[in-house]
Amino acid sequence: MKAGVGIRALALAYPETVRTNDYFRTNHAQVLAEAQQKSLSRVWSPHKTTESARDIFNEEMAPFLDDPFRGTVERRVLGPGESVYSLELRAAREALAAAAMTPGDVDLLLCTSLLPQAVGIGDAAFLAKDLGLRGTAWNFESACSGALVGLQMACSLVRSGEYRNALVVVGCSYSQNTMETDSLGWTCGDGAAAFLVSSVPEGSGVLGFKSLHTAETCGSLYYEMVAEADQAPRMFLKANPQAGKSLKVVSESSLRASCEGAAQAAGVSLEQIDFFVFNTPLAWYASFCAKTLGVSLERTINTFPLYANVGPVLMPTNLYHAAQAGRIKPGDLVLLYTIGSVSSAGAAVLRWGEVALGPSPVAEPPPVGAGHWRPGAR
Repeated sequence: MKAGVGIRALALAYPETVRTNDYFRTNHAQVLAEAQQKSLSRVWSPHKTTESARDIFNEEMAPFLDDPFRGTVERRVLGPGESVYSLELRAAREALAAAAMTPGDVDLLLCTSLLPQAVGIGDAAFLAKDLGLRGTAWNFESACSGALVGLQMACSLVRSGEYRNALVVVGCSYSQNTMETDSLGWTCGDGAAAFLVSSVPEGSGVLGFKSLHTAETCGSLYYEMVAEADQAPRMFLKANPQAGKSLKVVSESSLRASCEGAAQAAGVSLEQIDFFVFNTPLAWYASFCAKTLGVSLERTINTFPLYANVGPVLMPTNLYHAAQAGRIKPGDLVLLYTIGSVSSAGAAVLRWGEVALGPSPVAEPPPVGAGHWRPGAR
């Protein structure tokens, strides 16, 4: 049996500013009136891409097609004096505090964000400096699968004996990289997460991984430098007209391969999994994943109504709230699944242990269950 390695502590950091749909109704009424011709509606509209008798993705998306926000309810966005880096630093400090560890206990820091404050360099070395770490610090990138890839790298390096304690930090600043006048940004928010990976009792921790590339989505989403009037040029997220079709195809093909592969690597079946944590970049994504795998919605969680799409922070956010609500308990088998465009998709199976949690970023936890809600009016 492999030496036990897993998550020892998990923390989230989100901005205080909450932006509801009324913000866009008030400030961008013309864009809203033309919503069906804008990016969001073009990307997430029905695409016939499968020969199977049942198209679960389109079925689960259908109730949201009359909603110009595609099911988005709230987003937490950076306010004055905040940055993705400040969120990353706060999450890292709270993960250390939850684990009762000092910076001197951490000998490896792994960091990824969309996009980092230090574009072209990454935030890892800055975090190491401000945290007072003495070990090494690396940047990496795998889009919305960043947290799972960071977990896999950290577990492998700790299990090898090369490092003892690894701190993984992920951040997202979509509100800074999407235009308010582009409806694609209406589904996006900001946030950060951090988790500590260390040795855990044998038989617990991460038991198996499976990862796949998502090269089929190359070109679907991309960043473009744009100079707005009287402002410095910034990188903005864009989508090509075929983005929805290619992302849907990958969603259908990678989900089962990743989850079944991770279960096989762990020596278990999907039927033995107690709880499933899918990343939720769309209002209907958890429900799509659950129905594709034949999993009860009561064995999943969907925090999209609270946070919208926060890229690599999605999976640790869902995992945190599932643990906080007591929906996963020590000894449970948990499956994590993430998918990122122009990067990777993957899954991990772990036996949940005694994981310390940082303070909750929201006063009211997300509702129990996933996929039960439908478009709101807020």
